[in-house]
Amino acid sequence: MKKRRAGLLLAVFGSVLAFTPAVAASTAAMDEVMSYDGLVKTSVKGIDLAYVRPGSSLAGYTQVILDPVSVSFHKDWDPKKPGSPFNISAADRDRIAAGVARIVQDQFTKALTAKGGYPIVAAPGPGVLRVKADIINLYVTAPDVKTSGRTRTYTRSAGQMTLVAQLVDSESGEVIARLIDRREATNGGVMTRSSSVSNANEAQIIASRWARTLRSALDSAEAPGAQ
Repeated sequence: MKKRRAGLLLAVFGSVLAFTPAVAASTAAMDEVMSYDGLVKTSVKGIDLAYVRPGSSLAGYTQVILDPVSVSFHKDWDPKKPGSPFNISAADRDRIAAGVARIVQDQFTKALTAKGGYPIVAAPGPGVLRVKADIINLYVTAPDVKTSGRTRTYTRSAGQMTLVAQLVDSESGEVIARLIDRREATNGGVMTRSSSVSNANEAQIIASRWARTLRSALDSAEAPGAQ
């Protein structure tokens, strides 16, 4: 039942966000989905849309379960191979999704565990926070796939992706917070060559910002005088 609910949440998030250039935080549909289990909208610096459980706190969490990251593409993303009239293959799509998932997982692990922070563990328990971070509406402007020629592609932005995250008490299963944030890759206003390296670098920059935001929230909750 929980897996079905999680899948429904991702589907609704995707259907709402896919049609807007920014998160539709004010829509009734989004509010209903985000707060269905008693969460209340709040403001979190650096996050487009955040809902938290009244009276909850991240204080006391000293370890983290980091669930596998799932990735889904934007509904309109259907790119052609560079210099070809043919769409990229299903295998290429899977490879790109797996690469982004790995990057997000790695960046969260790196930020959370840095400087004696919050060890990543496998089992629920007291003081263990479960983090479920998924990517929806991934749009890679110029995916770098193998072709028979030497075609080069230049773009102003590598693309965009949206984080859908849930912070859950690992023992009770109660959702503490639900977050959505859409990010676009660096756009310097000039055309630059796209490659697997540049695409991965942009994904790392975005994922590291999300990861640092969570690390900061955990640290702040443990700071003297924190509520």
